[in-house]
Amino acid sequence: VALIVAFFAFDLGRFLSLDYLKSQQAEFAALYAQRPLLVIGVYALIYVVVFALALPVGAVMTLAGGALFGLLAGTVVVSFASSIGAALAFLASRFVLADSVRGRFGQRLAEVDRGIAKDGPFYLFTLRLIPAIPPAAINLLFGLTKMRTWTFYWVSQLGMLAGTIVYINAGTQLAKIESARGILSPGLIVSFLLLGFFPLIAKKIVDTVKARKVY
Repeated sequence: VALIVAFFAFDLGRFLSLDYLKSQQAEFAALYAQRPLLVIGVYALIYVVVFALALPVGAVMTLAGGALFGLLAGTVVVSFASSIGAALAFLASRFVLADSVRGRFGQRLAEVDRGIAKDGPFYLFTLRLIPAIPPAAINLLFGLTKMRTWTFYWVSQLGMLAGTIVYINAGTQLAKIESARGILSPGLIVSFLLLGFFPLIAKKIVDTVKARKVY
C-alpha cells in the first residue's frame, strides 16, 4: 500500500513514461554497455514491483525493455520479471488480501473455480492470452483458488509469452526512431499492426489449442 501511495503521491510515473525513457535512451544504452548485469537487475526488480502492484506503467516498461535490451534479451528479462511479479501478487492475494479480494471479485471467483474444474491449467493459459482481461485481476482471483503456486507461475509465463514478444518487438522499433519520419518506418508500422491484431491472433491460438484438446 505504501509503495502504491508513494508512486502516485510523488508522481513517480513520470520517470517511467515513454517520453522520459526516450529522452534518456542514450544514457541508458551507455550504462547498459558498461554494466549490463546491474542494469538488467535493476530493471527486472522495478518490473517485478510494477507488475506485482499493478501500477499503470507495465506496457511502457515492456516497450522500454525492448528498446534497451533488444528482442531476445528483452523477452527473457520481461518474461521472468512479469511472471515473478504475477506470482507475488498471487501469493499476496492468497495469504494477505484474501478477504478484500473476495469482497471485490466474489462473483467472479465461482466462474474461475468452474473454469479450473473443467479445463485445469489450460483455463489460466486461455485467460493470459486475452488482452482485454487485466492481468492484476487474474493474479488476485487465482490466489483464492486451489491452484498450486508453481503451476500458476509456469502457466502464466507461457501464456504471457506471446504478448511479451509482441510488445518487446515494438520497443525495439521505437528505439530506432530519431525523427518524426521514423514513425513511418516499415518495422514500426508492422510492430504496431501486430499490437492491434494480437487479440485476434491470441483468439486463434486458443481456438486451435482447444480444437486439439491440448491440456
